[in-house]
Amino acid sequence: MSQAPPDRAELQAARLLLQRMGITAEDLLRTPAARPAAPTFAQYVPVVAAAVSAGTRRAYGSYWNKVLAVWGDRHIDEPVPSEIERLCRQVQADVVPRRNARGGRSAAEHLVAALRCLYKRAVADGFVEQAANPAAKVAKPRRVPSTRRAIADTRLAEINAVAARSGDDPQLDTLLIRLHTETACRRGGALNLRPRDLDPDQCLIFLREKAGTTRWQPVSPTLMRHLQQHHTERGDGDREKLLLRYRDGHPLTYRRYDHLWVRIGLELPWVRAQQISTHWLRHTTLTWVERRFGQAIARAYAGHTDERGGSSSSTAGYVRATVPEVAMALAALTGEPHPAAGEG
Repeated sequence: MSQAPPDRAELQAARLLLQRMGITAEDLLRTPAARPAAPTFAQYVPVVAAAVSAGTRRAYGSYWNKVLAVWGDRHIDEPVPSEIERLCRQVQADVVPRRNARGGRSAAEHLVAALRCLYKRAVADGFVEQAANPAAKVAKPRRVPSTRRAIADTRLAEINAVAARSGDDPQLDTLLIRLHTETACRRGGALNLRPRDLDPDQCLIFLREKAGTTRWQPVSPTLMRHLQQHHTERGDGDREKLLLRYRDGHPLTYRRYDHLWVRIGLELPWVRAQQISTHWLRHTTLTWVERRFGQAIARAYAGHTDERGGSSSSTAGYVRATVPEVAMALAALTGEPHPAAGEG
């Protein structure tokens, strides 16, 4: 039985609905462009890896390799959310147990983040519809509170003493500990330093850290003097190359930090037992700054720029601390006057 043609009222209602939706008759007649065929994970992961920053590649690379091992021959538009969740459980189960393990939560979280990064680019490249992004439909495991905390002054003195009297390069190790204690910078920020990032007149260093964040961070005149001396003794005069170097002139890597804390842990059992690392120095300094100078200066000292939802983060946008205020906190921490501290 043929359907009766729509009457005037139905046509008028349809026109009104299309008008409110912003759709024209031409839109209905236009043929949608053909979506390119989705590549396999083996084909697309190298494309994404080449497009992201070195830090992102380092953070997600091992997880993309896990995806390749399981889904390498599959097309990226094939997996569904339940398959990603199943892969997360598998990755959690395969985590090597360590003293500070959290049941594989971090591994599962990083896997989801790595897949979200991959699918975000797949959507931008036109291989997957945003509504069909499977990684966006999988929740990250809830983070449990960190066990890191501020190190007591007496304990911090023990760490410095061991670093200064042991190892094959105490001069380098004590410089690293001083740098991280004063600036609360991350390891990546220290390793990315270049001689051109030193401003000796104002005692500032330019830090490049994760997610592309940058900032000028005050340092004490003593630390600035030692950073310059380090470049004079170990650099080749090129201000564009990496600053921190071994005695043979090769640039530092993350392995130096690993060896440093293993060595300190051999002499200080509590360091080994609690898995103390460079990031504990960041906790120590920022806790000290927050207790004495407040949340706004502590956030600036840490280089925190993310403003997540909530009234507190909204307020933080209005009360950002300045470099002179951070320098004032540093001067109190080190006991040395800072040239920028008097500008606030």
